[in-house]
Amino acid sequence: MLAYAQLLRLPNVFTAFADIALAAFAAGYLFSDPGTFALLLTASGCLYSGGMVWNDIFDRHGDALTRGFRPIPSGRVSLKIAVVLALLLTVAGVAIAAVASDGRLEASLNNSFFVSIILVVAILLYDAWLKHTPIGPVSMGLCRSLNILLGLSGGGGALALEPSLHLAATTGFYIVGVTWFARREEGRSAPRHLMLATVVIFAALVLASLLPMHQPPGTAPFYFPYLVVLFGTFLALKLVPAIQSPQPLEVQAAVKRCILGLILLDAVLASVFAELAGLLIILLLLPARWLGQWVYST
Repeated sequence: MLAYAQLLRLPNVFTAFADIALAAFAAGYLFSDPGTFALLLTASGCLYSGGMVWNDIFDRHGDALTRGFRPIPSGRVSLKIAVVLALLLTVAGVAIAAVASDGRLEASLNNSFFVSIILVVAILLYDAWLKHTPIGPVSMGLCRSLNILLGLSGGGGALALEPSLHLAATTGFYIVGVTWFARREEGRSAPRHLMLATVVIFAALVLASLLPMHQPPGTAPFYFPYLVVLFGTFLALKLVPAIQSPQPLEVQAAVKRCILGLILLDAVLASVFAELAGLLIILLLLPARWLGQWVYST
């Protein structure tokens, strides 16, 4: 069971759930349409977990040389079973998204089935090819943005296009920085690259701070900017030491904080739309951190 939990990066799936919860708060259907919310939550979890398995399938030869402890190169999970599991999760994610869209198949960002197909293409392109190219971090950020759009699709266009794209771009840009920061985590990272990646991460927080401009004046909670600053400080406490001493353990600790920190970022962003109720997303940190005691996130 531990091998499969590691293959799926089980703690990380709660970040995908957090994206859907953020989107459901923003589009206003989390409580009014819990069935659609549950379907998209499940679809997102399947697609994210399937993407993690595809990642290890495509990376198996490199992992055999540098990360032989991983489930596939160590032989704890066979390649055949991994492929079957990845296929099942991917197909299940798309099928559940199709149910959430009531069987409608039109090409629209308000259609869950259509967004899930685009997300699968983006995941496979990243895992199979783009990850090892200069645009790898951008590709990963696109996957995260599409996950936000998958959640927003459940609202049937309740959130206007401009704030929808702003919300998706904020989390996507954040993940671009995190992915760039993590590119050399198994060895000594270049401090210059870590610094530039950190700049991208904090640029995403600047983008986050502008989200209330889409709301009617005076409706965004007064504490929102303070939450953004607090979150940035929380990240800096790990990012700065990693830049100063770019050894694998320091960098991986910073990356883990940033990955699970996405749950906090989603909660902060949700507060713009749902005030204190949006901060309930933070509760997803509990199972993520508990599972993280045994299962690596990076």
